[in-house]
Amino acid sequence: MRRFSNILSKRCVLLPSSQANSRIDLICKRFHISRVLNNDFVESTERKENGVGLVGSEDEFAGDVEKIYRILRNHHSRVPKLELALNESGIDLRPGLIVQVLSRCGDAGNLGYRFFLWAAKQPGYSHSYEVCKSMVKVLSKMRQFGAVWGLIEEMRKENPELIEPELFVILLRRFASANMVKKAVEVLDEMPKYGLEPDEYVFGCLLDALCKNGSVKDASKLLEDMSEKFPPNLRYFTSLLYGWCREGKLIEAKEVLVQMKEAGLEPDIVVFTNLLSGYAHAGKMTDAYDLMKDMRKRGYEPNANCYTVLIQALCKTEKRMDEAMRVFVEMERYGCEADLVTYTALISGFCKWEMIDKGYSVLDDMRKKGVMPSQVTYMQIMVAHEKKEQFEECLDLIEKMKQVGCHPDLLIYNVVIRLACKLGEVKEAVRLWNEMEADGLRPGVDTFVIMINGFTSQGCLIEACDHFKEMVSRGIFSAPQYGILKSLLNNLVRDDKLEMAKDVWSCISNKSSSCELNVAAWTIWIHALLAKGHVKEACSYCLNMMEMDLMPQPDTYAKLMKGLNKLYNRTIAADITEKVMKMASERDMSFKMYKNRGEEILIEKAKPKGNKEGKKNGTTHHRLKGGGERSKAKVL
Repeated sequence: MRRFSNILSKRCVLLPSSQANSRIDLICKRFHISRVLNNDFVESTERKENGVGLVGSEDEFAGDVEKIYRILRNHHSRVPKLELALNESGIDLRPGLIVQVLSRCGDAGNLGYRFFLWAAKQPGYSHSYEVCKSMVKVLSKMRQFGAVWGLIEEMRKENPELIEPELFVILLRRFASANMVKKAVEVLDEMPKYGLEPDEYVFGCLLDALCKNGSVKDASKLLEDMSEKFPPNLRYFTSLLYGWCREGKLIEAKEVLVQMKEAGLEPDIVVFTNLLSGYAHAGKMTDAYDLMKDMRKRGYEPNANCYTVLIQALCKTEKRMDEAMRVFVEMERYGCEADLVTYTALISGFCKWEMIDKGYSVLDDMRKKGVMPSQVTYMQIMVAHEKKEQFEECLDLIEKMKQVGCHPDLLIYNVVIRLACKLGEVKEAVRLWNEMEADGLRPGVDTFVIMINGFTSQGCLIEACDHFKEMVSRGIFSAPQYGILKSLLNNLVRDDKLEMAKDVWSCISNKSSSCELNVAAWTIWIHALLAKGHVKEACSYCLNMMEMDLMPQPDTYAKLMKGLNKLYNRTIAADITEKVMKMASERDMSFKMYKNRGEEILIEKAKPKGNKEGKKNGTTHHRLKGGGERSKAKVL
């Protein structure tokens, strides 16, 4: 494992972490249908698989995890300094700690990777299966598949007993989600090299992954080609049926039923539920009702899942809400008890179509029947109140939640705080923030953004700055939040609060900050200064940016030159131009094209919004065509 660093450096180059792919609906372990309540449940499930999320374990490691995470954020781009900081941190590599650090890094998988490599070098320490499994998940999520194979290869050489089928299942699932079907299938061929033969479980996972990621046709072909090694079974056909129904291809789904019959297999309740879901979401409710009748004839009594998929589909249309209630009544008439998901679907439907009173009626009914509403159930009503700007009703609902022992989560507080800010109730927003923290909830990125936007919109810029700096200090400010940075800086400069703006910029740009600033962030700040005529300050920050080997955008350079011309300051203009020309040369870029591009952008921005003539004529495209196209791509 100590040689892992060298192997990885030869086999792959780690890139910055990509945005995580949006999660598909959580599928019940037994019923392959959409039953997801919220993404937090998916996240918590994954964390528990890694041994994270258990109260004792989390409390035990929380301090060290945050300490390590800060070190990684501060020094990850400078490996020697990073390793020195970790060596001097005094961290004890106890079992479970590394898994939690990897989980804490989240989408910033390159941070976890650096820590993983450092840990492997520590005397007396050896990565466990759980750590390797977590690292495989992180690297696969980043689509660093070469690194994954490098890790598995190292495990084969030094700890072959740690190699288990689940590692390959993780890998093939990620290949499938990346639409790399051929690579996903090749995982089966690679397994024997590591002493494992793919069995029915692994093959089933491959089919399932392909079907859930839009490659049902490939899965069907694969099942046919591998039928001798893996004889078709009910699980395989169920995955295919689910995939075709998910894509709305019901003819192909029915063909799967024919194939099942030819294979001597009888459809079970899961198969019927999938087909019901396919009919319902395709709007073929008559076919769905007929299928329900056919199920009863075959001796399969529809369960709560069956009814719920129908209700969920009907609730998508306002005119069919009465029909959804009739299905619900029929469900009770047949003695099938509605569950949390069923009730939540109905409440969501009523609230979506602004029938909040009926939503409350369903809420009362479910509580009377002993079904406890969840955070997601209440969220449907809360969002409906927010949409109608009913702030008092939101506060009342929070109190009702607490009375029944369902304490509001962060998402619900976000909704109410956002509404308070929108209505100008800043004091109430602060009170809710304090109440939320008193309940043990830690504000997330969204909560900070909501508060900062709220303060800014109400002219409370001091409070907005304080919350922004608090967000930075907690290490949760990153590129996706550049929008809030732009809004705050522009408002501060516009209100002639230049020193406050400089203070905000300083908190994210100083050496002790864990923020990773790119050209976009610097552009926001420099343009904010230029918009108010602070040309010299803008030039100073531009020079600072270039010292970090970040080249200004073409329009930034053009704006600076325009401002300096008005000041008749040729010295600074020459200094900036010289540095920009050098950077352009280093990037194999035409300075002339770069300069012209900046001027064109300013001209385009100066035109009235309705003037599309320049774009229609394709002026920019033609002028940059040919040798300049590569330059344009690199600059932009």
